[in-house]
Order: sequence, then structure tokens, then C-alpha cells
Amino acid sequence: MTHAERPMMRWVQVFLEAQAAELDAATNTQLAYARDLQSFAEWLTDKSQHFSTASRDHVEGYLIDCEAEGLAKSTRARRLSAIKQLYRFAFEEGWRDDNPAIQIKGPGRAQRLPKTLDVAEVDRLLDAARNTKREALRNTCLMELLYATGMRVTELVSLPVSAARGDPRMLLVRGKGDKERLVPLSPPARAALAAYLIHRDKMADVARAEGTAQSKFLFPSRSKAGHLTRHRFFGLIKEFARDAGVSPAKVTPHTLRHAFATHLLAGGADLRSIQTMLGHADVATTEIYTHVLDERLKELVLDHHPLAKATKA
Repeated sequence: MTHAERPMMRWVQVFLEAQAAELDAATNTQLAYARDLQSFAEWLTDKSQHFSTASRDHVEGYLIDCEAEGLAKSTRARRLSAIKQLYRFAFEEGWRDDNPAIQIKGPGRAQRLPKTLDVAEVDRLLDAARNTKREALRNTCLMELLYATGMRVTELVSLPVSAARGDPRMLLVRGKGDKERLVPLSPPARAALAAYLIHRDKMADVARAEGTAQSKFLFPSRSKAGHLTRHRFFGLIKEFARDAGVSPAKVTPHTLRHAFATHLLAGGADLRSIQTMLGHADVATTEIYTHVLDERLKELVLDHHPLAKATKA
């Protein structure tokens, strides 16, 4: 069977396997590529085309249809990126003699400033976590660690308990692409971690006495993964928001990550340090927080400066 005769999703499978092996692509990245390329494959099938026969006109036609569907610029840009990478791989493997997408320019990405929280709102969320009726020590630890380190939610919920032993001043975090980084812990985060570990160890002793297998995760659960899931933590943080009187619509685990970075920058931290702690590969990604601060300063001036008020009147 020639490459032109192979089902298109077989092309995708081989491409993704190569991505995983050679580029250490994260699972979520691979899933996104798979969805985007499946969409393109279905569109080509409707046009009686194949990855092996599609031309530049076909790729551009697909993108036009995506725009007509009302897909966001960021989604269309990501889909074009997936198509380009598939065809680059196909060209390098000799599956095609050309790359029909190589000269197509993407729609660009509309810059959206990340939502963040002010210090008072974060304090109220932390208080709400401390005052939960169940699992208060665990919830306090989760929130203190998240705000103190700016970890991604997946990094937080999948922390191994071994990383938290010995009253650490810093945590070793495994991030995207299995890259490791050290993040410092604030005194409140260390205190919350120490208190939770005492409670967790007591629960582990009870479980051990009952013959239950011990979890390697800091935040164990009965989920398939063995640790607290992203979905469950997402629900928890919405509950904290409601209890804290903060709009749940603006509170997610990622909002706390943004608050961590924005508050550090406002306090005088340099971008390179924040980049390292967030695990950003490129400092340009971190620079978005300077724009967040710019917008906040504008709001402060417009809301509080007497001349601005006079202009509004």
C-alpha cells in the first residue's frame, strides 16, 4: 500500500508518534493536533480529496470555511499550524514531493489579556478555602501552593508526595514536555503544606492498617489517575469563589496562575525570574503580564484621577 492509499488518520497517527518520540510533545498538544487534523481530513473527504492530493487551494478553502463557521482566530491559527507540521513531516518522509501549506499565512492571533485577580480577592479565596467544612487542610494547601508558585493545575494535582517531604523551601515541579523546574515556597504555603502533610499521613496510616495501597501523590483520590483531578479542582475553586463573594466567572485555577505572575511583576520581580517560575519556554509569553499591568494602571487613572473624572463629566 502506497502512502497515497493509506487512510488519512493513519498519516495522523504516524505523524503524532514521531512528534511524541522526537519532540517530546505533551499529551494535550498531541490531542489538539489529532482533533485539528481529523477536522481537515473530514473536510477533504467531502471534497473527494486526500492528504496526498490536497493543494494549496484546498488548504486555503478549508481555512475559509473555518472562518465562515465563526471559529476564533486562535483556533484557525492552531489548525493551520497542525496542517503545516503534518505536511512538513510528509515532505521529509518522502510521502509528498511538496508542502502545499508552506506559503500560507495564518490569520494571526487576537491578543487577549489574561484575566487576573487583585490581592484582596485572592485573600478572600484563601480564607474561603481555610473555612471549608470538609478537607479544609487539603483545600488550604492546594490554594496556598497554587498562588505561591503559579503552577499549572495539572502540575499541582499530580505532585508526588515525595516532593513535599522535609519542609522544602522549594518544590521540584515537572511541567510540559516533562521539563523540571524549581519554584520557591512562601512561608504561608510552607505552613499550609506542613499542616496538611500531618493530616495526610494520619489518613495514610489508617488506610495502611486497613490494607489499602498507598498513594504516591500529595493529593490522592479514588480517580483513575490516583490523584485529585483537574475537573474536581476546577469545581472546588468555583465553590471557594462563591463563598468568598468573588464572581465565579472570573475564577479558575489558571486565574490564580495569572494573579501570581501579575502580583510578582507589580512587586518588582523581573520577567526572566517569572518566566522561569511559570515554566514558559519563551519570555515573550511572559511579557503579556506587562500589558495586564498597563491596563490596570489605566483603570486606576480613569477611576481615581480628578482630571479624568472631570473629562467623564
